[in-house]
Amino acid sequence: MKEYMVLFFTHSGAIKFNRFAKREGFSCELMPVPRQLSSNCGVGAKITYEGPCEELADEEIEKIYLAATDGYHLVFASDS
Repeated sequence: MKEYMVLFFTHSGAIKFNRFAKREGFSCELMPVPRQLSSNCGVGAKITYEGPCEELADEEIEKIYLAATDGYHLVFASDS
């Protein structure tokens, strides 16, 4: 399992994603976005997910970063 930080355009997007994660059965913790990543809304989701994270992306998600020992690595960015 890999750990990711998911950034959202809005607070409501983060809350909807948290509900989705619970339904789908993967770990999701809403938290402030780490300062070095920035965000439009300031709320992110730390998730543990096994599949390709790109399949989680929807119109509410701004960016997805892989959390690694040497920092965060961008793996998805919205076209918007």
